[in-house]
Amino acid sequence: MDYEYKRNGVVNLFMMFAPLESKRYVRVSDQRKRVDFAACIQELVDVHYAEAERIVLVMDNLNTHSIGSLYEAFEPAEAKRIANKLEIHYTPKHGSWLNMAEIEIGVLSRQALSDYVPTRSEMISRVKAWESDRNDAHSTVNWQFTTQDARIRLKRLYPEV
Repeated sequence: MDYEYKRNGVVNLFMMFAPLESKRYVRVSDQRKRVDFAACIQELVDVHYAEAERIVLVMDNLNTHSIGSLYEAFEPAEAKRIANKLEIHYTPKHGSWLNMAEIEIGVLSRQALSDYVPTRSEMISRVKAWESDRNDAHSTVNWQFTTQDARIRLKRLYPEV
């Protein structure tokens, strides 16, 4: 008898996390392409924060994470409308650990996805149940990394005066 891993496909998870509201939204997609990222951002702007004048977005430097993705997915007027609601801040290269959404992805992985997930529908079900439980419990990240810590740990990124 031999163990054989059966791969039933791959999915991508987009994590949107609002730490001050203790809310997270996870979007399951079949791919991680620019149009998928753009659809995620459109959902953020039009569904989750439709009333917001401005959305501050902290993202890593993945090649799909750019305003250009909006223009690839939508007509220019629609892309501009979405982009105008965003204030984007990128984490330093190799600094995704500075992104609280990455911490939430780790929690999701440990709490809901640590064992085999046989189907896409099971993946969606687990992710939605986890998202609902975390949101209902008002779970958030206990962020302790201060500006002073950043100036020490990321000294090479700060100009010397």
